[in-house]
Order: sequence, then C-alpha cells, then structure tokens
Amino acid sequence: MTTHPDPALENAVNGLKNGTYVLHLRLDAPCRLPIGGLGTLSMPHGWYAYVGSAQGPGGLAARLRRHLAGTGRMHWHIDYLRQKATPVGVWACEGAALLEHVWAQALLTMPGAGVIAPRFGASDCRCATHLVHFPALPDAALFRALAGPRLPPDAPFHVFAAPAAGDG
Repeated sequence: MTTHPDPALENAVNGLKNGTYVLHLRLDAPCRLPIGGLGTLSMPHGWYAYVGSAQGPGGLAARLRRHLAGTGRMHWHIDYLRQKATPVGVWACEGAALLEHVWAQALLTMPGAGVIAPRFGASDCRCATHLVHFPALPDAALFRALAGPRLPPDAPFHVFAAPAAGDG
C-alpha cells in the first residue's frame, strides 16, 4: 500500500529544474521489504534520507513528483521503499553539478546516520549507499554546512517540509 505525502510537499517541488535532491521519508513500523535486485531487507522504523539526481527531461520537479506519488512501475530501489514509507520533506539544489555522491557521503557523517541497505540506490556508482537511516529527522542546516563546500555558489539550496513532519 502506497503512503501519500502532504499535497503541499508535492506542490512545493513544482518548477524545480535539473539538480540533486534528498528525499526524506518516515517509516512508522519495521518491515521486511523486497527491494529489487537487493533482495528482501529488514527495514527498521525511523527516518530515511534518499539521495538522487535528475538531469533529464522534467528535471527535479518530475522526478520528485514521481517519488512523492509512489506510483508507477518499480524502477528504482526507492520505488519499493515508497510502498511503505511516507515522504516528509525534500532538500534540493538546482544546477548541472552532480552532487549525489558527495551528498550521500555527507549524510553518512551526520549524527545518528546508519547504513541499513548497502548499495541502495548506488548500483551504478561506488558509494556505500544512497539511503541513510536516522533515528530522528536530520538537520538541514548541519547538512548544508557539511555539503556546503561542494554546493555551486549561485545555486539555491531548497528545504521543503510537509507540515505534518515531526520528530516521530
């Protein structure tokens, strides 16, 4: 059963062009979940941050609307997790720079970060994972400080949160 985000979050990402994003999700109960080629994984409850990029037609807006809706065929690893987890926020940076690998590493250095699903979203790169588990929703200001040196100076860093997002 697909969970649905607050409509305000879906509206907030409209108009975003190409770039890099972090999709924040909340999983209310632990579950075992089949994740494509990764097999069936045990996913603890908590907060998840998934890093990706969108450089094709429709850019960030189209990619994030798809992830937020949680519909369509299972294509990316995140599509499987979206069947159980609820989107609660998005961080995004527009621009041609491919920041997803640096952002995945920055997330892993944040307090409470953990790797639950090795290689999740990272089957096409050398990153340990593009999905990071947290016991509480991670702090955008801290993330920006950690990732800041790699952010393009002229590209805004967007923080969108669903009004219902809390600390769980």
